[in-house]
Amino acid sequence: MTTQIPSRPSPAARVVATLAAFPRRSLAAVLLFVALAGVIGGPVAGAMVSDGGFAPAASDSARAVERIEAATGQQPTAGILLLVDTPGGTTVDEAVATLAGVDGVVDAVPAGTAADGSSALVAGTVVAGVDDEEVAHDVLEAFEDAAGVTVGGSAVTGLQLGEQVESDLSRAELLALPILVLLSVMIFGRRAAVLPLVVGITTVLGTFLVLAGINQVYGLSVFALNLVIGLGLGLAIDYTLFLVSRYREELDRQGEGPGAIRTTMATAGRTVVYSAVTVAVALATLALFPLGFLRSMGLAGASVALVAAASALVVSPALFGLWGAKLTRKRRRSAGAATEGRWYRFSHAVMRRPGAIAVATAAVMVVLAAPAVQTQWTPVDGTVIPDGLSSRTVNDTLAAQYGGDGGTPVTVAVSADAAPVGFAREASTLPGVVQPAEPVALGGDTWQVDLVVAGDAAGDDARSVVESVRDLADDTGTDALVTGPAAEFIDMQQAIGDTLPLAVGLLVLLTMLVLWLMTGSVVLPVKAVVMNVLTVGVSLGAIVFVYQGGRFTELLGYTPNGGVEPSNFLVTAALVFALSTDYGVFLLGRIKESRDAGLTERDAVATGLGRTGSIVTAAAILLAVAIGAFSTSEISFMQQIGIATAVGVLVDAFVVRSLLVPSLMGMMGKWNWWSPMWLRRVHDRVGLSEAEAPSAAPVPPVPAGV
Repeated sequence: MTTQIPSRPSPAARVVATLAAFPRRSLAAVLLFVALAGVIGGPVAGAMVSDGGFAPAASDSARAVERIEAATGQQPTAGILLLVDTPGGTTVDEAVATLAGVDGVVDAVPAGTAADGSSALVAGTVVAGVDDEEVAHDVLEAFEDAAGVTVGGSAVTGLQLGEQVESDLSRAELLALPILVLLSVMIFGRRAAVLPLVVGITTVLGTFLVLAGINQVYGLSVFALNLVIGLGLGLAIDYTLFLVSRYREELDRQGEGPGAIRTTMATAGRTVVYSAVTVAVALATLALFPLGFLRSMGLAGASVALVAAASALVVSPALFGLWGAKLTRKRRRSAGAATEGRWYRFSHAVMRRPGAIAVATAAVMVVLAAPAVQTQWTPVDGTVIPDGLSSRTVNDTLAAQYGGDGGTPVTVAVSADAAPVGFAREASTLPGVVQPAEPVALGGDTWQVDLVVAGDAAGDDARSVVESVRDLADDTGTDALVTGPAAEFIDMQQAIGDTLPLAVGLLVLLTMLVLWLMTGSVVLPVKAVVMNVLTVGVSLGAIVFVYQGGRFTELLGYTPNGGVEPSNFLVTAALVFALSTDYGVFLLGRIKESRDAGLTERDAVATGLGRTGSIVTAAAILLAVAIGAFSTSEISFMQQIGIATAVGVLVDAFVVRSLLVPSLMGMMGKWNWWSPMWLRRVHDRVGLSEAEAPSAAPVPPVPAGV
């Protein structure tokens, strides 16, 4: 007779047992971490980059800037622009003298007069390598009391946008937090509502700490802060809601004690890990694009997803151990509630006519997604600056009174032994160039040719000139690099187009891998990706319909520019795709658990939806509030992310999970779970199950905590 030696509990199980057994000490450690994270990571907002990030670092436009700065020690175009009223309290000469006296500013010169004579323009160039924001701050202070002078330019725009982001965050928090607290109390219950609050704070400050470390190596965009706040709070609520609901089920099933906590963390906790990985890898694909804005969003999004999961998995067992059965709802549901509730009945009703419902639902979603196909790409321009800021006033006046020329022409950096007079002469004759240009010696063998183009510095005419100049350089064999807003926009589009196939392929592959690990099926991941694409299409169609169409401008407070900024479009698509998969992971996990327990195909679907339907919809509402707070931003492309994501998560919860999933699964029956035999054997070794795995030896109890 042989004696079976019980297997040792896993390290994760022992950690869970310790957190639950010593809840006060565990929560004290969390509080200490939050305090340290706030002290170290809190100031990260002031250290982030507030301008740029929309052009590839290795592009021709970026190399042109580097070439000019290396030759001159200053930036290629004016970063400070002053509008001096004529007549006004301050003369042009006084403005030039004051601007020239600011540290970091060189070549302060008059740069033209308004068409109606109401103002004069003064341009100042910033020294290469200095902090543009510090220079802009000093210029604003120098002209704070100057009568009739309005300060703008790219450096000032960057500073004011950064300040606006911080102001928007404060306003969004003040608006969203009371609503989230109220909804959390209603959905979680009074005591359990503490859990998402603690996890949310830990997530946001923990992510700030992570980003502070990343920012030391790679300068992050300040716009990533909006994503951290909105997504951090949303995921914290999602993960804790799923954990609390599962814990309440286990309290009903096996009563208060370590077993309920262990089962909750081994099932729902494990699904939270896979969900966080899914969100993280989806957003991390943005880091593949060589644009600072997209990389910042990708790194911040991946970080906040992982920190949210870690926070939920540490705080939840501690609070479960502290409060135990006190977290049970007063009106306890019976063990068979999942097979008696409205979501269970609704699911069976859908599966009675699965084909018609699937076709009708998909058709409506395709119609709503149709505007996304008609998207017109536009650059980040002066219209994103909120009204009332001085840089917006300067930008609008330049467009109206100076023909759009605000010291940002199409700039060409030429490397040649002699002055490229012939090249400058031919470039001056290109369609769109409004005046002759002469090469200016910058030092050594570097020459600068500025081509003045009428209209928007990144508009159609300017982009046409950039393309023509690059063709001219190739035809004549001239070593010429083109920069300026139009060149940067062209380079950005090229970089996105080159990287997009790899990013989309990796996104789909990793999503299908996670769902295969969840289900063991090769059919369900394909269906999930298709449904995610429909959801993304609807959310993108919403922002194209509103912002490209110039609708609801008074309500949302934005200035339409006839299109959508492409990098913002990608952030929205990745975020909605990730969150759609997030909800799919939780629903499919519970359906598989029911099927593995022996239920029929349709009963498994109905039971899974019965157990998660109300949870997913509640989570979607809370997340839509958290991340939809972006829509209160004064910066239009941040508004778009908030609105599109809110639309996406609500459509996914109320339409996809309640109509498409049960109808398609009802149609396909057992074929939902099909997989080649060799792949099924692999899954049996490495796959994920939401059901509690049998344990040869339970985790030994730990003495009660203090």
